[in-house]
Amino acid sequence: MATNLMAVSDYQAKIEFDPELDMFRGEILELNGGADFYGRNPKELRAEFKRSLQAFLAVCAEKGIEPKRR
Repeated sequence: MATNLMAVSDYQAKIEFDPELDMFRGEILELNGGADFYGRNPKELRAEFKRSLQAFLAVCAEKGIEPKRR
């Protein structure tokens, strides 16, 4: 599996291709919790990254949690 990075705002995600699912999987790095996302191509993957990050940040704001690890 090849590993690459993708960035949205000041967040980065580790991107891998899963041949069993025939999809790309991203995992957002340096968060105080887990957030991952899937896409069939780079455009879809970036859109899902943004959606997943927005959802994670909204939950952190709601619970008063710092989203990034220090």
